[in-house]
This record gives sequence, structure tokens and C-alpha cells, in this order.
Amino acid sequence: MLRPRTRPSFRFIARRITLPRPVPGSKARGGVSMIIETDKGHVEGTIEEGIHVFKGIPYAAPPVDDLRWQPPQAVTEWRPDVLKADTFGLACLQPVYEDSLDGSEPVGEQSEDCLYLNVWTSGVDTSKPKPVMVWIHGGAFKIGASHITMFSGLPLARKGAVVVSFNYRLGNLGFFAHPGLEAETGEQGPVNFGLLDQIAALEWVKRNIAAFGGDPNNVTIFGQSAGGVSVLALFASPLATGLFHKGIAQSPYAIPEHSREKAIENGTLVASALFKLGPDATAAELRKVPAELFAANEMEGPDGEPVPVGGLAPVPVVDGVVLKKKIRQAFKDGDQKVLPLIIGSTSNEASVLAAFGMDPVAVLGRFVDAGGEDATAFLQELKSLYAKDPEVNPKELDNKRRFAPLLLRDMLFTMQARWISDQHSKKSSSWRYYFSYVTEADREEHRYGVAHGNEVVYTMGTGDIFVGSKDVFTDNDRAVSEKVVDYWYSFANTGTPSGSVAWPKNEYGLLNPKDHTLKLDDPITLEKGFRRARLDRFIMLYPTLEAVLSGEGAEEAEATGTGEYPGVEPAQEPASPGDHS
Repeated sequence: MLRPRTRPSFRFIARRITLPRPVPGSKARGGVSMIIETDKGHVEGTIEEGIHVFKGIPYAAPPVDDLRWQPPQAVTEWRPDVLKADTFGLACLQPVYEDSLDGSEPVGEQSEDCLYLNVWTSGVDTSKPKPVMVWIHGGAFKIGASHITMFSGLPLARKGAVVVSFNYRLGNLGFFAHPGLEAETGEQGPVNFGLLDQIAALEWVKRNIAAFGGDPNNVTIFGQSAGGVSVLALFASPLATGLFHKGIAQSPYAIPEHSREKAIENGTLVASALFKLGPDATAAELRKVPAELFAANEMEGPDGEPVPVGGLAPVPVVDGVVLKKKIRQAFKDGDQKVLPLIIGSTSNEASVLAAFGMDPVAVLGRFVDAGGEDATAFLQELKSLYAKDPEVNPKELDNKRRFAPLLLRDMLFTMQARWISDQHSKKSSSWRYYFSYVTEADREEHRYGVAHGNEVVYTMGTGDIFVGSKDVFTDNDRAVSEKVVDYWYSFANTGTPSGSVAWPKNEYGLLNPKDHTLKLDDPITLEKGFRRARLDRFIMLYPTLEAVLSGEGAEEAEATGTGEYPGVEPAQEPASPGDHS
């Protein structure tokens, strides 16, 4: 489904200017368009397949010039004109990669002026407000856009939801710290500008979504990959309180957030290598850096050779403003929002690592080296956790190119979903899933399972819309998607996911946990204690992996204890049939 293509054409737009245009009761293709009054002025959408669609509505002022690396600011009103909302906003500035996570669909034109959102609604009935589903796109916080056809809100709007998607600042425009900015804010300012954009979009939803037929008191945020991490970050952030009521985190990864100090170190390196500015550069000098530099995918390394900008890939930062502590620590301490949560992952998540230049074998090697004095014995212990898995060929355990992705799939994704679900179930309702249905046309290419991101067309119902799947989507694929969409929509509508198979929520417990995983496959099944022994062990080992990924010392990371269950020995691993590994 997500097949890499040749490098897409790229055109940089220095600044996108949207001028409101008066539209006197015009008609759109498929019927009369609807004009909605927002708090900043009227917007006119179009009609697509019977759904009213509004594209490119500004939710914050363009973050350019003096507003670069500032919290999102209010949009200027455009009254009395009517804004023609018939074109998606441009993608936020980002590198262009040959192996795009958006599959065969490039993001197209880009701009630093990119804070726009989109709304899909079947209509307005104030007596029956609809559940609202707000989509947060992924892309490692450095690539992606809301207009990708995979993310179309049409199917969920037909189901009965009001769907919202939006762009947010990415890369070093969205997550950046530097001594010059620290001097400007007295070392107290935000660093997570991309997360602040997400919060601003949710504030727009709260103020305006009722006019589109949505219920501002029934908002579900959902996202995949970095979008899934964003869902968890918003659960942990005090600034997002009261802006949503449920969340779905698809494939959030366990890569740790940076400290403010680490973010400043990275920002200083980027400023030197990419902007040619030293640590003494002022905020004003940084804001004069040409915008097109933020779309670069290479910069000069310490030895003068080019290195990927992604080597310093942005991640959320514990900045004391948006995030008071690491996301996992917030969930461990019970500081997250007490709201219903669905969380899960796919059967071949580690497929994403190559797209960002990460070698799973190299990561495995560093992890094994950090795991103890006897690296060989530690590696054998890790392999033994897969020995009883009927879907893993024993020969694959001695093949590092196959074993490393298996291990990192479980340690970065499967374990993260299990651990977050356990912690969250102590305070609120939590459900866990594992997506293992491979699109029929992809089964030869994706024989190891569902690649990272390939479940999105099923959860959003866009298999017949996304350019990477619409020509190969079968009736069976479609039937599976309809069942999955039922769970997602019912959760957004009522707070409880319901569908063809009953899906009980998880309940954490040391002695008798209710550990349920809904396996989204054909058929859909419910499994108790899914990979429990293996994941128990990985939960205990996570501090070591966190040290490897963050560059901290292993001993220091182990002392934090994030993720450990004190005094709990791993259970015996049961043999589970039907698992797509």
C-alpha cells in the first residue's frame, strides 16, 4: 500500500496569502454550498459526495517573521467578506524524502505560513450535535500534512461525525530551542511550538465547531505515529485541559522526549551547521534565516561532510510549559487527563525505521551492549522471548536483519501501547488493539505484517480514496475497514468502542490483571494476555533502551525506573495462535 516512489517534485512558496473573497450565494459542484459564520468571519465550503467540506480555514496567524518561534497568535478577522474555503492550506515546511511515509502521495507545495485546518460535516442540526473527531497527522514531527487523501474526513463524516484535520509546525520550526531564544524568554518560554499549534487548533474547535454541526463537548482526538504521540502529549499537557474528551493513539512510539538542555544543544548544532549562526546569535538573527533552509534534508556535519537533518530529528521537549515532565512519567505519576483512551499498534511497526535512516541492527547492537556485562547471554535471553511464538520462524532469530525489527517493533510500539494502557487503566477507561490485517494486494510485499501507517486507511475508512490503495482495495479489505471504522466511530460517539466482537476495557492489576487486546484482522478476535511475558520483560528493560535512544547513561536511566513494575516477575509466555508477526 505505502509504496515509495521517485523523489516528488517540490516547489517552495515563501508565504501563502489567503485573501477573503465575497461569494454571493454561489453553487458548488454537487449542490449548494454552505456558508458558516466562525468567530473571525464567514466561510464558504464545497460539497463532495454529499458532504460539506471546508478547506484551508486559518486557525492562527501566519507564524512568519517576528512570529517565528512564537506561540500561535490570533487570526485577523476578515468580516464582512466571505472566505472561500475550497483549497487546502499548504503543507508546513519540511524535508522531501524519496521514501515518503505518505506513500505515493507527495505533500506538494510548502510554506512557513501553514496553520490551516479542514472540516467535513454532513450538515448542521442544532438539536442533534454530532461527535467531533480531530485528526493529528504523523511524520516524526518533521514531515506530513493534513491534506493527504489517506486522511480524508469523508468516510467518517458520512458515518455521522464532524471531522477536523490541521497542519502544525514541523521540524526545527515546530520544535526548537537556542540560547538566543532562551535570552528572549528568560529561559521560561515554550519550545514545543508544534504542540502549541495543536492546542490552538483544538481551541478553534471548541469555539467554532458547533456552527458546523459538531458537539464541542464531545471531541475525540486521534492520530498515528507522531500523531499518536501527540495524543498522549495532549493527555499529559496541562494546557490542553478541557479541549477534548477522548483519545485514540495509533502506533505511538516509545522514543523519549528531550530535556530542555538537550533541545538547546541540538538547536545550537542546527543553527551552526544549517544556518551558519553560532550560540551567540540573537533571536532576531535567527528569525531572519531564509525559510527555505528549513526544508533542507542535509546539513554540514562536524567533519564537514553532509549529514541528514533528521539525525537531529525533533521530538517533543520537556519545556516546563507544554510538557512539565516526560509523557511516560506523567502517565506513571497519574498526571494525565482522566479521559477514555484507545491505544494500539501494528504487526510490522519497525518498517518505519529505515525511512528515517535508522538501522534496526545498529540499534539492537547498542541495546545489547548496554544490557549487561555478557552481551551474548543477553542477546540469547532476548531471542528466547520469541522461541514459543508460532508465527516466528526459529531461523529468523539468528538473522539480525529479521530479529532486530521484531524486537524493536515490540519494544518501541507493542510494549508502549501495553504500558500506557496499563497505567491509564488505573485512572480511566482504556482499550488496547493490535492491527494485523494486511491488505490483500500487499501480502507478498508485506509478508512480515502491517507496515507502520498502513492501518490508517482502515481506521479512517479511506481505502477507496487514498491514491496508494484505491486501485487495489478489495471487497474483503473494505469489509474489514467497515468493522474497524465502527469501533472508532462508536468510541467517538459514546465513549465506548463497540463492533462485531465485544471489546472489554483493560484493568491493571498485579495479581489478576484484565489484559485484553482486540486483534484487528480477519476475523477480528479478542486475546487475553497478549504477549504478556515478553512485554513484561521489555517493560523492565525499557530504561536501558531509553538510555540508548536518548544518549543518557544506562545506569542513570535505570535509576529513573520509568516503566518498571517493582517486584513483579514476568509471567510465562503462552503460545498464541494466529498472530501475524
